[in-house]
Amino acid sequence: MPEWLIEEGIGETRALLVEGERVLAAKVRWPGELTAGARVTGQLTTKLRGSRRGVALLDDGREALVDHLPPSVTEGQSLDLVITRAALAERGRFKRAQARVAAADAPSPASGWPEGRIVRRLPAGMWEEVWHAASSASLDIPSGEILVSVTPAMTVIDIDGVGTPREVALAAVPAIARALAWFGLGGNIGIDFPTLQTKDDRRAVDDALGAALAGWPHERTAMNGFGFVQLVARLEGPSLLHRFATSRVGLCARLALRIAEQAEGHGPVLELRVHPALKAKLKPQWLDELARRTGRTVRLETDPGLALEAPSAQIVAA
Repeated sequence: MPEWLIEEGIGETRALLVEGERVLAAKVRWPGELTAGARVTGQLTTKLRGSRRGVALLDDGREALVDHLPPSVTEGQSLDLVITRAALAERGRFKRAQARVAAADAPSPASGWPEGRIVRRLPAGMWEEVWHAASSASLDIPSGEILVSVTPAMTVIDIDGVGTPREVALAAVPAIARALAWFGLGGNIGIDFPTLQTKDDRRAVDDALGAALAGWPHERTAMNGFGFVQLVARLEGPSLLHRFATSRVGLCARLALRIAEQAEGHGPVLELRVHPALKAKLKPQWLDELARRTGRTVRLETDPGLALEAPSAQIVAA
């Protein structure tokens, strides 16, 4: 049976839904983030005229957009809120978290973070497979690859392959379903299939896509004459692709810590070599935690010849 495995890393918590040797879905969470389902309190600082929306200053100093405000609520009033979507960083702008007023008698909403078994280390290679696929924003298909691009308006999936348009489109469907779950995508998603000339071909791809996404809550348009399909799904926070688009160095720094924590060997010193750009992202408290977890002195070295995504770690004598 599929099972969520959770690895509590340094600077991030990772979760994989695993069935046998397959990864079905992945999630990542960073400390201090407001996540969907969190209960918070704050003061309504702005109520937008002609709408039921406003801005609240939360007790921790962050702001949230509040929707579905009761008509009786006024500016300056303290509110109990539930987060419906985490804050999102996008190229050139920052979107505040979204929230609604929490009903006093309502049960606590689902957090969006899976319940699972905490493990010291995820199965070998599984997180790396997801991470590097998200880093390249692509997945292979038998005849080519799919490319996934995040924009402020929507996430777009492009398909590139060799074969007839029908063959390429059908070959891409399993990879599209995998990308949606691996990368934690939501919101508006456009899929640009090769142009299919006949209604039968378009119907065949629509049916295959519907079957592949049967367990993924969403709404979907039928394929138009240009091969375009639009999906709409609940967006609860930044996808792994959003994080790569806006925080690639931060993700690479966390990967470096994971690689260092898993280094094996004998000796008192753990040497971590990274691209110089990562040095400023490796917080002192993270390095202290790395030393505590490994029981070794951590020595940080920089090497401009290393790629951001290719740190290395080894145990040395001194």
